[in-house]
Amino acid sequence: MTVQAAERRGLLARIRPRGRRRGSGVVPYLFILPHTIFFVAFLAWPFFFGLYTSLFQFDFLRPEKRPFVGLQNYANLFTEGSIQFKDFWRSMGNTLEFVVWSVPPLVILALFLAVLLNGRFRGRTFFRTLFFAPYTLSVTAAAVLWWWIFQPQGGLLNHFLRGIGVEAPNWLSSLPEAWLAITIATVWWTIGFNTVIFLAALQDIPPSLYEAASIDGASPVQQFRHVTVPLLRPVLLLVVTLTLIASMNLFGQPFIMTGGGPVKETETLIHRIYIEGIMRNQMGSAAAMSVVVAAMLVGLTALNFRLFGRGDRE
Repeated sequence: MTVQAAERRGLLARIRPRGRRRGSGVVPYLFILPHTIFFVAFLAWPFFFGLYTSLFQFDFLRPEKRPFVGLQNYANLFTEGSIQFKDFWRSMGNTLEFVVWSVPPLVILALFLAVLLNGRFRGRTFFRTLFFAPYTLSVTAAAVLWWWIFQPQGGLLNHFLRGIGVEAPNWLSSLPEAWLAITIATVWWTIGFNTVIFLAALQDIPPSLYEAASIDGASPVQQFRHVTVPLLRPVLLLVVTLTLIASMNLFGQPFIMTGGGPVKETETLIHRIYIEGIMRNQMGSAAAMSVVVAAMLVGLTALNFRLFGRGDRE
């Protein structure tokens, strides 16, 4: 026993100094330091500076004229009759309308495309690239392209419709045609991203599950409903959440294609914040709008996790 105890003490003595010399307490923090710097510089600091700005009548051009107004900027957004009330809540309604228009096709159609592209057929790599390629464009390029297609005078679509004797509508200056045009442009531009996420998730599902379901007599539709969808629930949660956030932050497409018209009916929340902060130089009010939008996005995300994440807890 004495010899064994001595050997044990000698082993511990050789291990402990080695562990102290490595400095393992510092190295992990060095790995996350670059991310921390970018997080603080581009997320944390702008967020808290936005909260600070929303408490003032903030003027970038005149730093000496920044009176503290407390929660007045927030109160104006909820006070009927204020300058900000009508425009803010109109843009809120417009944005929610676009969410209704865009989220279902961006999720359902993307899942359908992913199922098709997950099959074994010649040229599937080409088609995967084809559907993802528009996502590599900037919002300006995509919006200008679809503005040229949908413009009433000389636009490609109206030129084709007139050629076959169909009366061409004013796509960008009437409702609901304007929202339809913006939605088509958005779906074409961004659906490739959701499709790739779904496709990666589908490839992680073991083929043996489908073989077992087929042996049990399940049809392809039943396999999709009882095998594919339950296993894709976490990915569905991610895709729906990202799509909701992206749709709520809509700006470039209506800004370029319709300019917010007709009569501000396609003016979105981000467009209204831009007008309030940049055009009207009311940065405090614009910051308050941004905080309200951020709070709404947090609420929508929490609701989404509650609905789609329920199966993960069962």
